[in-house]
Amino acid sequence: MLRLLGGKHQGKFCDGINRRSFLQMGGLAMGGLSLPQLLRAEAAQGTRNSQKSVIMVFLSGGPPHQDMFDLKMTAPVEIRGEFEPISTSVPGVQICEHLPLIAQRMDKFSVIRSLVGSQGHHDSFQCLTGWHSANQPAGGWPSFGSVVSKLRGPAKLGTPPNISLSPAMKTGTWARDGQAGFLGRAHTAFAPNKSGALSLSLQGMTLEKFGDRQALVSQLDTLRREVDASGDIAGLDAYYQQAYGLLSSSRLAEALDLDQEDPALRDRYGRGSDLPAGYGDAGPLQNEYLLAARRLVEAGVRVVTLAYGRWDWHGRPHGSNFDNARDHLPVLDQGITALVEDLEMRGMDKDVTVLVWGEFGRTPKINGAGGRDHWPNVACALLAGGGMETGQVIGSTNRLGEHAQDRPVHFQEVFATLYRNLGIDINQATINDLSGRPRYLIDHSQYQPLPELA
Repeated sequence: MLRLLGGKHQGKFCDGINRRSFLQMGGLAMGGLSLPQLLRAEAAQGTRNSQKSVIMVFLSGGPPHQDMFDLKMTAPVEIRGEFEPISTSVPGVQICEHLPLIAQRMDKFSVIRSLVGSQGHHDSFQCLTGWHSANQPAGGWPSFGSVVSKLRGPAKLGTPPNISLSPAMKTGTWARDGQAGFLGRAHTAFAPNKSGALSLSLQGMTLEKFGDRQALVSQLDTLRREVDASGDIAGLDAYYQQAYGLLSSSRLAEALDLDQEDPALRDRYGRGSDLPAGYGDAGPLQNEYLLAARRLVEAGVRVVTLAYGRWDWHGRPHGSNFDNARDHLPVLDQGITALVEDLEMRGMDKDVTVLVWGEFGRTPKINGAGGRDHWPNVACALLAGGGMETGQVIGSTNRLGEHAQDRPVHFQEVFATLYRNLGIDINQATINDLSGRPRYLIDHSQYQPLPELA
């Protein structure tokens, strides 16, 4: 939520705006996005790049690969599970019976059955950054969205390049917005959904009052005298008029106003629920977040990430792996196919990459409680759009779904593909860490974009 008025803090200006709140306007509490830095970078860039975007859907907890896209019907019963495979629109490719809409449109998707390299932690960190969380450089690895923010900047004035729609969760590692790491707070994701309300408001500040340019200049002068050398608003005077325009822009608010959408389209997405989709600490199965993601990339956002549902299904007393899958899979099936169809109908499918994945897979053997446990050896991913070659399966696992048998695909290969889809060359592009050392975006000496998707 864009907050222009703060709580009870000392140091109020004559019109009632307190110092902390105005710092939020000048440094902008859009996940720490610094407007002067953003606008200065945009000015230095000269010409903006054409907009390519990524929507990343994180399945919190680790989805069961062998019950979704890699069913093992010849395996023993304690491995095979309860679901049947169904044919898809791609000859020879079968997926779970509870994903019928994806099956009908399989030509629009590519499935990776052999995702490897998982760190094995209950954490979205690797899915957001491409790196393991151990042995990070000073400041930490930046998330994918933060890197794109740094390298590409905003596509449209009034829209930040990097947004997280993940709601707050008790399991905070699933609700990460994507750290900016050593790139600094200017590239942190804007997170308008921590309340779960998907809202952007002025919190009682009228545009008329905000439009008092004289008061704005006066406040800037006061702040300039008070602020230390932290750099939070350094150089704001040169860019304050542009910053004012961005802060008062209605672009983001309109993008998050789902009431502007046709109710029939909202029904097609499935709407969903704001209630936790699990046992107390999960994200919701809220398909309107997927619709909001489409609206955001249409408004100019380059990277949208969101956490979706709870996929950590160990079994009783929280329901078996299969009971939970019967609940989650049809909702995901409806929302993802609606998103891909929506992008295609709007002519955005070549420019917007959709990625659905989790932090690891699940154990081949079903445990005594009817669940599947953590399995970092192999996992799955679903991709669509982005101008990629779809209608295919990449890689395979052995008969029991224990490990990659053919064409293991590393997490960093997926990130290399995402960067390629955005027009970023992983063999050339670098970002400087806190010591000034140029860092490549991934370990490009080992991992390159997936040629299968080119």
